[in-house]
Amino acid sequence: MQRFLVIWAGQWVSLIGSYLTVFGVIFWVWQETGSASALTLISFCSILPRIPMTVIAGGIVDRWNRKTLMILGDVNAAVCTAAVGLLYLGDRLQIWHLCVAVAIHACFGQLQQLAYTSAIAQILPEQHYTRGSSLNSAIHFSGAILAPALAGVLYPRIGLDGLVAVDLGTFAIALLTLLAVPIPAVQAPVEEGDRPPLWQGLALGWHYIRQTPGLMAMVIAFTLFAIPNDLGHALYNPLLLARTGGNTQLVGVVTAAGGIGGLVGALLLSVWGGFKRRIHGMLLGFVGAGLSRLLFSLGQSGSIWIPAQFFAAFHTPLFVSSALAIWYAKVPKHLHGRVLAVDQLIGLVVSAIATLVAGPLAETIFEPALQPGGQLHSLSVIFGAAPGSGIACLFAITALWMMAVGIGGYRYTRSSLH
Repeated sequence: MQRFLVIWAGQWVSLIGSYLTVFGVIFWVWQETGSASALTLISFCSILPRIPMTVIAGGIVDRWNRKTLMILGDVNAAVCTAAVGLLYLGDRLQIWHLCVAVAIHACFGQLQQLAYTSAIAQILPEQHYTRGSSLNSAIHFSGAILAPALAGVLYPRIGLDGLVAVDLGTFAIALLTLLAVPIPAVQAPVEEGDRPPLWQGLALGWHYIRQTPGLMAMVIAFTLFAIPNDLGHALYNPLLLARTGGNTQLVGVVTAAGGIGGLVGALLLSVWGGFKRRIHGMLLGFVGAGLSRLLFSLGQSGSIWIPAQFFAAFHTPLFVSSALAIWYAKVPKHLHGRVLAVDQLIGLVVSAIATLVAGPLAETIFEPALQPGGQLHSLSVIFGAAPGSGIACLFAITALWMMAVGIGGYRYTRSSLH
């Protein structure tokens, strides 16, 4: 566990810095445009390039040194972040600049993420797969505790350029920890020694999943869950900003509450180790996250949003870590990159579509529909008729969908998944 924890600590520090920049960009875009579509457009640009990259990323990760790929990802992220900071300092930063920057970062970031996810199984023994995955979730959630609150306080004082400077310092720390820790190589079987073209790696990963019924069932369930989950994720910041009149500090507090919930859930799971039949952790996590988001959609103040976001995030490590533990246990290590690339590619396609349509769907259909004279105005008794009420209604629909996938998934649980 020691080698894993050193890398984990470096990634944790780096992610806090990255989150500071992300929230700084969100606040800046909202101040400049006040548009949910502008925010979701940037999110879309951060997702779309990952799709073609994932086609070859699995083969690259299984063929090349995963540590080198992780270092390459950190260096690229630092360069993209510095470029945004320089444009901001020169008063030349525009929305399209952000779209280009996040697109370039996304390509290398997808490669880095896949390399890091695959490397966990190289470093840890099987009995620690769920624990390692949950600690990895703890990175994101502990960063979400500190970064939103810090960004909400620091952004009005030091601006986007100050947050970028902090982010660049954290990249250096992550790079040093990666350089200091060796990651063992994975040897492929002799029959794979002919090194087929990289694009064929995705086909090999898909073939392996199709030949394993339990894994195929899990992919279907996770895809059906990802659609509403990603729609809701894209609507989260616009919903809070619209409901609060652009109150960045309250957004930071609510998001930090989610970080605390996710961290608590991840740490408890790392101690417990999860369900013996890991599929139960995945499906129960679906239900718990959906129920919490439903409560979130009904709220109109921090007194509801804070506990709802806490419990929504609390369930996230349960379904994410349980699913990853299944992949690690059921797929040979030399195929992890290619098989996980297939799973991530499906998720990226769903996320790209959901992110692209979320903003226009909320602003052009649901927001007007809940206003007086709108087709859904009767629902204003539940969601209100103020700005953000239509987004809240759409958010509630996604939450009910998430719950339905979790409950319905038990009908299709395969005994081969443990």
